[in-house]
Amino acid sequence: MLINRILLRSGLGLTMSLGMMLFPSCGGAKTSGGDDSIPSENVETTGIPDFNPDSAYNFVKKQVDFGPRVPNSEAHRRAGDWLVSTLRASGGEVTEQTMTLTAFDGTPLESRNIFASFNPDAEKRLLLLAHWDCRPWADEDENPALRRRPVDGANDGASGVGVLLELARLMGRNPLPEGKGVDILLVDAEDWGTDNNEESWAMGTRYFVNNPVKDGYKPSEGILLDMVGSKDATFYKEYFSETASPRLNAEIWSIASSLGFGNMFIPQIGSAVTDDHRPLIDAGIPTIDILDYRNGKGFDPVWHTASDNMDNISSETLGSVGKVLTHYIWK
Repeated sequence: MLINRILLRSGLGLTMSLGMMLFPSCGGAKTSGGDDSIPSENVETTGIPDFNPDSAYNFVKKQVDFGPRVPNSEAHRRAGDWLVSTLRASGGEVTEQTMTLTAFDGTPLESRNIFASFNPDAEKRLLLLAHWDCRPWADEDENPALRRRPVDGANDGASGVGVLLELARLMGRNPLPEGKGVDILLVDAEDWGTDNNEESWAMGTRYFVNNPVKDGYKPSEGILLDMVGSKDATFYKEYFSETASPRLNAEIWSIASSLGFGNMFIPQIGSAVTDDHRPLIDAGIPTIDILDYRNGKGFDPVWHTASDNMDNISSETLGSVGKVLTHYIWK
């Protein structure tokens, strides 16, 4: 066992300094996807739909094409409207939470969480979530002239949403297993935070926890996707996720290994990250975070820089994450 003490700035929040045990480690042209132009998926003999990586890629690109989805901006408003209509077109029962949140610097943020239920009458529910807003400043960019510009957020935000939109498309065309319901939550106001202030991050998720969309709403478990589209992504088991739900972590990483993605889903503890899963864990909902983390190096090198754009996005990575979740949902 190796005790690894990590102290990193986290653009998802603040990465904690902890002693943690690390265990030995046992494309091409895109279609105009993300809509009905995508051919019907082939359902495998196991009954598991075929996740379409190019469709997920195009869902990411569509978000980026709106411009940086920073709260209070026109791009944010237009992208939010599109997300709502896309989830409804996939058959989701959509609820919007609109709210004005106050950022750490006193800025009022006109925000909205977007919640879509599939098979809403099922009692056993899986919550899938990602944040859809963008960092308002590229404060990690090497070029000081770019640090006050908002980021495109192709990986940090749009990638997770793109995977979830493709899953929503599949759920609209393929019945979920009997007795299982899936909820998709696109949370806002995650990325307007500052160092040394945990409460300045994940504001939309905390609002969701404190203001349930339905009386008594409490899913059985949750899976957060954050930065899941980079060409060189690696996913270690995040520390708080492992503490809150080791069974779910183990099952997701086992599915990934069985599908041949073991080089991407590394079966080791990575870092401890304050992200959108933390408020859910604190509310008693076991939730894991599938998060691109480069052990010993930190997050994706384009994180919070002007280079977080479509040039960094891989349909292969999106497809790997999406296929793991598809197998988990329809297993």
